Amino acid sequence: MQISIVLPDAIAHHLTEKWGDLDSRIMEMITVEAYRQGLISVGKLRELLGMETRLEVDTFLQSQGIDLAYNEMDLEQDHQTHQELQESGIL
Repeated sequence: MQISIVLPDAIAHHLTEKWGDLDSRIMEMITVEAYRQGLISVGKLRELLGMETRLEVDTFLQSQGIDLAYNEMDLEQDHQTHQELQESGIL
């Protein structure tokens, strides 16, 4: 889906000076709020923002003032991934 918004030129210019690429910044804002409300997962946030690693996502979320939600299911998933990587010889 593509969404368009109309901003006065002066405001758009000021925001661009402060935030850089407005398209990227707006996407960050939407995904952060969706994550904060539990509408998307960390994995989906990573995918939408084009981040490569969980560490990159964690750092980004911390920069946005979001405490990292890491529960028992996350730990089990990380443990399983670690085992798979060891078995495949990557680790």
